[in-house]
Amino acid sequence: MTISFNKIRIALILLFLSVSCYISLNFAAVGPSVKSSTDSVKIGYSTIISNLDVPWEMIWGPDNTIWYSEQNGSISKVNPGNGEHKLMLKIGDYYRKKLGLLSMVFHKGMKKEPYLFVYYSFLKDEKVFTKIVRYTWEADSLIKPKTLLEIPAHTGHMGARLAIGPDNKLMLATGDLTDAKSAQNPNTLNGKILRINLDGSIPEDNPQKGSYVWAKGFRVPQGLAFGAKGLLYTSEHGDATDDEVNLITRNGNYGYPNVTGICDNPAEKVFSASNVVTDPLKAWTPTIAPSSIAYYGASAIPQWKNSLLVTTLKESDLRILKLNEAGDKVISESIYLDQQFGRLRDVCVSPSGEVFVSTSNHDWNRTNKYSNEKDDRIIRIAPLGKSSALNEVLLSNTQNKDVKGVIIGKVLYNQYCASCHKEDGNGLAGVFPPLRDAEQVTGDKKKFIEIVLNGISGPIKVKGEEYDQQMPAFSFLKDQELAKILSYVRSNFSSTQNSRVSAEEIKNLRESK
Repeated sequence: MTISFNKIRIALILLFLSVSCYISLNFAAVGPSVKSSTDSVKIGYSTIISNLDVPWEMIWGPDNTIWYSEQNGSISKVNPGNGEHKLMLKIGDYYRKKLGLLSMVFHKGMKKEPYLFVYYSFLKDEKVFTKIVRYTWEADSLIKPKTLLEIPAHTGHMGARLAIGPDNKLMLATGDLTDAKSAQNPNTLNGKILRINLDGSIPEDNPQKGSYVWAKGFRVPQGLAFGAKGLLYTSEHGDATDDEVNLITRNGNYGYPNVTGICDNPAEKVFSASNVVTDPLKAWTPTIAPSSIAYYGASAIPQWKNSLLVTTLKESDLRILKLNEAGDKVISESIYLDQQFGRLRDVCVSPSGEVFVSTSNHDWNRTNKYSNEKDDRIIRIAPLGKSSALNEVLLSNTQNKDVKGVIIGKVLYNQYCASCHKEDGNGLAGVFPPLRDAEQVTGDKKKFIEIVLNGISGPIKVKGEEYDQQMPAFSFLKDQELAKILSYVRSNFSSTQNSRVSAEEIKNLRESK
């Protein structure tokens, strides 16, 4: 009897160990990141304020209101609960052409140092500059302006976002000012991420002594935000290809103009062989024109937790880029507000996890396609409550808008050309030339192909008017894709008899060069 009892006890122990081992192995295989399918909430939207003049930046204020800048030089704040708003400051010396009042950020220690840092463009000796000005918030007014730094600027490729890091340093993203080569030049401040002391001086521990430059190799970074663990992210406009989201590191080189997107073609590999180039976390071709970026670490919308929120101008949507635990990889992308409100400029996250986005339908690249009497506006996104008056936000059915392989002329034209020349081919007066009935379209087919293959840098006369153009080369597209685009343009925007452009014609022209 004793022997039988011991055998039974041993058998039970072995069974328990086997089950424990099985459970441990299987849970280890699954890992802690797997979440229940119910770990999400429905979300809704509502407009909290309308009739704004291109709100460029929104930041959550220490008084639990949203502070926002408008390109017309105004800084205001709005109560997100009831829409009550107040003008805080009207800057007088701003210069608007494509620019104006741009970014701003609060000091982290507002109780002891109640400062607001503001970045805007102005004219100096008839040349365009930008400057960082520090204002003191006192008695609900912005007073005592102090200029910290002035930087030469341009009306194009400006970039322009501010952020303050955990180390209390001011970070500034700048564009290449249409001078691509300068992005790799360590002696210029354009095409860079700059790191600045809060008094405007250069930090002693910057990569190069006596230089504001923290990282280089950018075209037009329009988003700048710190995430978890002090990680710094940017969103950046590419040229004809490769819009990017990047993780910024000290003294990092992000490749532009020698490398765009992932380093994958022969010329890029040659450059990378002698330069340490950091690949983006995410790149988009066709381009989407990402503007602002914000980190979402709240629990209010659990399916967005540990994600980068990116607003887009060209694609007019809100992208949710889910990060891995380390924050150094994008593991998924979701799309919301797709083509619903038009161009989206900025995104802001409240401490409670509500999200706010601003439209940009009245900016320099104005379009009437989405614009209405409410534009421009700030839109609130929050979890749907039982008695909520919010309209439900739906996940876009188009999880990935990249339609590589699709060779339909209209689709390709809208992806690569319509953001400048517009869907109707009429361009934008004084900025982007029209294609409709333009002599470059209706005239010699070979010259038209050469323009598209090689791009334009400088002035061009179209229908009697001169345009200063920085049109990228589209030689990266396949012959068949280019043939579809050019045939679509010639057949829809002109009365040209022989409108068709063949892939063989493009191929022959490439080979002859």
